[in-house]
Amino acid sequence: MPQPRIRHYLRHGTLPQLAVFEASARLKSFTRAGDELHLAQPTVSAQIRKLTETVGTPLFEQVGRTLRLTAAGHCVHEHCLEILAVLSHLEESLQSLREVASGDLRLAIAGTTMSFVTRMIATFGARHPDVAITVRIDNRTRMLERLAAREDDLYLFADPPEAGDIVRQAVLAHPLVVVAAPSHPRCRARGLTLADLAGEPLVVRERGSGTRARIAALFAQAGVAPNVRMELASDDAVREAVRHGAGLGIVPRDCAMSGSGRDELVELDVAGFPLVRHWHFAYAAQARLTPAAGAFLQHVREAMQESEARAERIDTPVVASDDLYATRPAALALARRAVATSVLAARPT
Repeated sequence: MPQPRIRHYLRHGTLPQLAVFEASARLKSFTRAGDELHLAQPTVSAQIRKLTETVGTPLFEQVGRTLRLTAAGHCVHEHCLEILAVLSHLEESLQSLREVASGDLRLAIAGTTMSFVTRMIATFGARHPDVAITVRIDNRTRMLERLAAREDDLYLFADPPEAGDIVRQAVLAHPLVVVAAPSHPRCRARGLTLADLAGEPLVVRERGSGTRARIAALFAQAGVAPNVRMELASDDAVREAVRHGAGLGIVPRDCAMSGSGRDELVELDVAGFPLVRHWHFAYAAQARLTPAAGAFLQHVREAMQESEARAERIDTPVVASDDLYATRPAALALARRAVATSVLAARPT
């Protein structure tokens, strides 16, 4: 029930009066306000008079030929803008429930997430062909700058910022693994440590990337320094360098599994790996998602829920020839990854 002190605003049709008041204050003219709102001059005057009576004090003063707000008028104007903004946001929210209108969807992503995002925007775009989708690929440092400036609708991080003014939504597990070319002597080793890795040439992502930051922190905790032979600006480049014998590499598991046959990389058994992390969509807490951005987030959630449901239904025992993956939990985890990939790639529109 409305509070008693605001009932007089509700009784007098205040919203139309506020619309006339806002236009008059902005245009500094009752005549121009009437023209903009397609109202006759007597109607404008009547609305301003009713609002003045409701407030109980004059809102405008005439200085020469200039229309100015009084002190009370400035106060009403400030809150009037807030009320109109709330109504505008209400309409945006309702519109997003009605349908995803044609518009723009601006995504900023880390290069690590490209494969996942490509699948998601392909299926989303098929459902919403009138939405124009733009994807910008940057490293973590530049993405944080773009997030601070609100240059995009959504930001996909492997390691999202922890600031309290950022909304974070986890969407998919994204483990980092240590890989080697099939001919590398470490391929058959078990129980490797970070100290063992420190004695090997490493191919890693560039400084400023989230992957590089996680790797540096892990080695620092172990008290050893990585032997970085090569820094590259994408996971695909790291994978290819490792495949051609440049050294060991640390890449996302889905990137490492993209090879086939004798050229496929081998995932090494290293303490602390897989280094589990999750992709997160992030956006500023003060920002309001556009209908397209909100619909895209919902689309991703539905895809993840479907892939999890498919994975849970897999109950056939899987036993691999390598004893490293012979346990049932590990086999189920492998099956889940395979199902997630197939569901995302083949999700019906």
